[in-house]
Amino acid sequence: MQALDALLNRVSVPRLLEPAPTQEQRDLLFAAAMRAPDHGQLRPWRFLTVEGAAREQMGALLAEAARLQDADAPQAAIDKAQNGPLRAPLVVVVIARLQEHFKVPKSEQLLAAGCAAHGILLAAYAQGIGAVWRTGELSYSAHVAKGLGLTADEEVIGFLYLGTPQNPPRTAPKEEPAVSAWTGL
Repeated sequence: MQALDALLNRVSVPRLLEPAPTQEQRDLLFAAAMRAPDHGQLRPWRFLTVEGAAREQMGALLAEAARLQDADAPQAAIDKAQNGPLRAPLVVVVIARLQEHFKVPKSEQLLAAGCAAHGILLAAYAQGIGAVWRTGELSYSAHVAKGLGLTADEEVIGFLYLGTPQNPPRTAPKEEPAVSAWTGL
C-alpha cells in the first residue's frame, strides 16, 4: 500500500473480531510508532498490549474506576466500562511518558506520543487490520493508571482496539482542510 493511500483513506473500524494481529503484523505496528516526530529522541511513549483473559481483568479495572468516579453510576455504565476491552481481540494502551527536559516541553512530548499512536493506526490500515482509538473519562482515571502500573510521570492517552474488521471499512469522507495564509502583521 502506498503511504498516501493510508494517510488519505484510513478510517476508524469499531466492529472488530478475532483474530488479533499476528506477531509479524504487531512488529510492523510498533515499528511504525517509532517513526513519530520526536524532538530530542526522548521516545516519550510506551505501549501495553492487553489480550485474552487480561481484557476481562482490564474490564474489571475500568468498572471499579467507574464506580469510584460515581458511586451512583447506573449499572449500564458499569457494564459498558467492564465490557469495553472485549470489543476487540487486542487492546494497545498508549502511554505518554512525560519528562522534564530543558528543550522539549511536556506538551510537545504528549503530541509525539499521539503521533506514535497515529503511526500504529496507519500501519494497521495499511495491513488490513481494523483499528479504532478510544478514550473516555476512564482513560484519565488515577485508579486506572495505578492498576495498569503507570508511574507518576506517565498518563494514558488512548486505547487502540485492533482486530479483524467485522465489515469492510467505510469510505473516508472527503473533507476540506481548514487552511488559510498568514500574510504578516
